[in-house]
Amino acid sequence: MKKICKRCLLQEYDEQEYREKLGRLLELMEESEKAQEAVYQQRLECCKECEKLVTGTCLVCGCYVELRAAAKSGRCPNHAW
Repeated sequence: MKKICKRCLLQEYDEQEYREKLGRLLELMEESEKAQEAVYQQRLECCKECEKLVTGTCLVCGCYVELRAAAKSGRCPNHAW
């Protein structure tokens, strides 16, 4: 039986298809719309500590946290960042 990850990001999830799809979506974002890399990583660290993160998805709003965190205009629905 495969273990279900409760506190990880899709980039860490051991499913190649999800990582590839996420990578393609991030690549398609306009550079002018992306948060700086340091901001992006800081946001992800905050999300990883949140009890509302389940397999890369925010249970508050349903978004994929890596996509929301990558957007310059992205905001945490719990106001953590």
